[in-house]
Amino acid sequence: MAIAVMGDDDESTSSLILRLGRLGFDAIHARRESGAFARVLEAADIVVCSSIEAATVAIDAAGRLPAPFLLLAPVLPDAEEMLDAMRRGFIDMVRTPVADTDLGARIRAGLARARPNDLRIAGQLDSLQRDQRAARYVQQRMLPPSPLAIDRYRLAHRVQPSLLLSGDFVDYFRMGDRHFAFYIADVSGHGASSAIITVILKTFFRRLRHDYRRRMLKNPGDILTLLNRELLDQGLGKHVVIFVGIVDLAADAVTYANAGHFPHVIHAGGGKAEFLESSGRPVGLFDEVSYDAARVALASGDSLVALSDGVLEVMREEGLPAKEQRLVDSAAVHAPHLNALWTDIGITDGTPGPDDMTCLVVSRVA
Repeated sequence: MAIAVMGDDDESTSSLILRLGRLGFDAIHARRESGAFARVLEAADIVVCSSIEAATVAIDAAGRLPAPFLLLAPVLPDAEEMLDAMRRGFIDMVRTPVADTDLGARIRAGLARARPNDLRIAGQLDSLQRDQRAARYVQQRMLPPSPLAIDRYRLAHRVQPSLLLSGDFVDYFRMGDRHFAFYIADVSGHGASSAIITVILKTFFRRLRHDYRRRMLKNPGDILTLLNRELLDQGLGKHVVIFVGIVDLAADAVTYANAGHFPHVIHAGGGKAEFLESSGRPVGLFDEVSYDAARVALASGDSLVALSDGVLEVMREEGLPAKEQRLVDSAAVHAPHLNALWTDIGITDGTPGPDDMTCLVVSRVA
């Protein structure tokens, strides 16, 4: 058992270290002015200190609560200070002078109380990490194949979470023989709670794939209205920005609707590119919503490039107008090559940003 001792002075501290050694403990002086101070605290099973203020010094040095604290002092704090100290990590307070047998017993009892909590917390963290890894596997399995060919169109995506789980999601699928749908969604927030909504999205569009109304093929705004009601009924307190497109294979055109998704989807082709500017309220926030649909033709070689707003966070350009221009310029040159586009806008492969980052490219190749 390693004990770090923080005393008032070298003489009293050295005396206490010798005393603890005779009691069978491995004690070391945690000198505040030493360059190894933080490492000594890190290695300790318990920290014995002579004042509550010493705990603040230890926490600042270690960047966190390094180990349980035991106060060993001639005067103990009053009830209010004692309660506050217990909240900060003190497991016991012993008034000096104290007999060797009592001191050894108090240290062992304090450590015994602390260890079950440490083991319980460590077990909970391990269980949480296993659950999140399993959830990540499930979430990745929900994503569509990339790349994927649908008739003369090619679809590909990249999703790079900021945490283990992502609040960004993409999907694409056929709707009958003549149409296919695609969408890019960004759930509010991060982590597990947002990832749960991606499961709801997947389930919703899976049902829609087999049970849709014909008018939805001409107005995907109806899909967003239905999704809005679905999320409100779930009552999870989350909203989603989402862009939905329906491609008509016979007409080589896409009809689309936007529920607050930004940056706008880019239409690129022939060395040129422009935003498909459209607006609409996010789904899952308001009882009454409506979404306008728009339509654009897709010539051979044209691409649609959709990115989540997390991409903007890592771009090097200063200011939103410069970043938007960079996106358009990159799409004009690199679409439909997703990897080249991803690199050109400044995203380092595998390096998480402050927000989830996603890119979806839909291209007509003939």
